[in-house]
Amino acid sequence: MKWAVVGFYFLAVLHIHFRGKVRLPFARQLFDHSSFMAPINFFMHLFSRVPSTPYIPVREFAELAPLQANWQLIRAEAENLIALNKIKAAEQNDDAGFNSFFKTGWKRFYLKWYDASHPSAARLCPRTHALLQSIPTVKAAMFAELPPGAKLNPHRDPFAGSMRYHLGLATPNDDRCFIEVDGERHSWRDGQGVVFDETYIHWAVNGSDSDRIILFCDIERPMRYRWMSAINRWLGRTMMTAASSPNETGDQTGLVSKLFRISHFMGQYRRRYKAWNGTAYKLTKLALIVALAGFIYWL
Repeated sequence: MKWAVVGFYFLAVLHIHFRGKVRLPFARQLFDHSSFMAPINFFMHLFSRVPSTPYIPVREFAELAPLQANWQLIRAEAENLIALNKIKAAEQNDDAGFNSFFKTGWKRFYLKWYDASHPSAARLCPRTHALLQSIPTVKAAMFAELPPGAKLNPHRDPFAGSMRYHLGLATPNDDRCFIEVDGERHSWRDGQGVVFDETYIHWAVNGSDSDRIILFCDIERPMRYRWMSAINRWLGRTMMTAASSPNETGDQTGLVSKLFRISHFMGQYRRRYKAWNGTAYKLTKLALIVALAGFIYWL
């Protein structure tokens, strides 16, 4: 039985790794967060009602039409947040989902995050917040800023229960500012939306001289069966809500993000150890992985 579970897990990781044309190095994929979620994502992909392609036509998500129609209203509220300096990086290392994005200047302001509470969004962006609340399939949303020169490295998102929607608000309207999903490139334009599958390898860069502001949403992945949609919603309520991060005091911080704050603090010592002796660091990491695998097998 144990070997069957291990075998299924490994096959699920291979499914994630070989999905698409662009792949991470296999050693990295083995320990990537998307591999930990591989068994769940295998079933998400298996029962998905959308095609297995990097991009999906926006027209397939008719419920997003009010966002597209009101993009100028949404942009006005985003620009007001910029003037107030509210679109920013996490101040207390309590954003488990997007912490690595902050390194080159990426910033965000949460408008909605699954079942988490963000009173700041309703107060500072009432019209955008109301629009998003009126669309049940929009599970998460934020304003996301990518300044000139910023880059997000190639990665997969860990949870396949959603699709990603980007709506251009204040963009460079320049092909040097783009996102690439499984080797296919899209350049943002004001008032234009795009839907893609974030479980393919994707990365982004702003090589222009202007800032880029978009509305960034997670849209519930359409499933073939109601029971699978119910499972997907339950996973979102439990796992994804736990990763919520605040804009400011009074917003909800999920358990995963609280634990990440502690992990980030401990990581400072890990990085010092790695800088002191890279070989010893690699051997220690390998030993811990082997010990963990042995413990799991023993159970």
